[in-house]
Amino acid sequence: MTTFLKNLIKNRVMLFMVLPGAIWFFFFSYLPLVGTVAAFKEYRVSREGFWASLMKSEWVGWDNFKFLFSTNDAWLITRNTLFYNIAIIFLGLVFAVGLAILLSELINKRLAKLYQTGMFLPYFLSWVIVGYFVFSFLSMDRGMLNQIIGWFGMEPIQWYSEAKYWPYILVFVALWKTIGYNSIVYLASILGIDRSLYEAAMIDGANKWQQIRNITIPLLSPIITIMTLLAVGRIFYADFGLFYQVPRDSGTLFSVTNVIDTYVYRGLKTSGEIGMSTAAGLYQSVVGFVLVIISNYVVRKIDKDSSLF
Repeated sequence: MTTFLKNLIKNRVMLFMVLPGAIWFFFFSYLPLVGTVAAFKEYRVSREGFWASLMKSEWVGWDNFKFLFSTNDAWLITRNTLFYNIAIIFLGLVFAVGLAILLSELINKRLAKLYQTGMFLPYFLSWVIVGYFVFSFLSMDRGMLNQIIGWFGMEPIQWYSEAKYWPYILVFVALWKTIGYNSIVYLASILGIDRSLYEAAMIDGANKWQQIRNITIPLLSPIITIMTLLAVGRIFYADFGLFYQVPRDSGTLFSVTNVIDTYVYRGLKTSGEIGMSTAAGLYQSVVGFVLVIISNYVVRKIDKDSSLF
């Protein structure tokens, strides 16, 4: 105990620095874990408050999970969630790394900062605003794309009724909004690479592509691996705003826009089944945790230094 107290006093400055973050995680990440009990109960709201309602609700075991997976939409929402996340993770990685490399190669650094700011800006826009931006392009009557199509003598497309276009639209919008932010991490890593490595490669006659292939990408591989592992942990989580706000909750598009998060929201809004929504959230968390553990194990077998733990 004495050694423990001495360590606390010795590291008190560092501990005070992490204290706000620790408090935030306790109240918003760890304390709510108690609420996962609702996934195994038939939760009913009473006037006595949330905790009393939670304790007095009837235990139903795995019934909420059975209800979730017995619906006709269970396979559809799982497929959509996985498909979109895999596409966004893979394409986002390729484009974010490519963008970071392009920015690092710009000679005019002021111009590079201008481009960087412009590509970083969409990340701060809410999905509600992005949804209106997309609507201004895809509106049947006044949408810019339909006007362009009309100039070529073609019939306008009812974008919000044609499901076949939306997998491409949603992936494109997600990449447009997040690539600039993700590229910052890779750009910072590139700027930290020892410039003498590039100078030595230039002396040996290596061109830009050879420098990128043999120096930049190999030295970026650890951060690429870590970022990918973190993304895999949320592969069963879909960005609610992307799949709800951008398609404008159009029922004709549910076959390609309905994911686990929107399905739970609509179910909660119509039936008020808190137990079922909690079961879905627990299912997402457990699967994400298992995927991170498995992915990290595979990475450790290949390259121990690139793993998370």
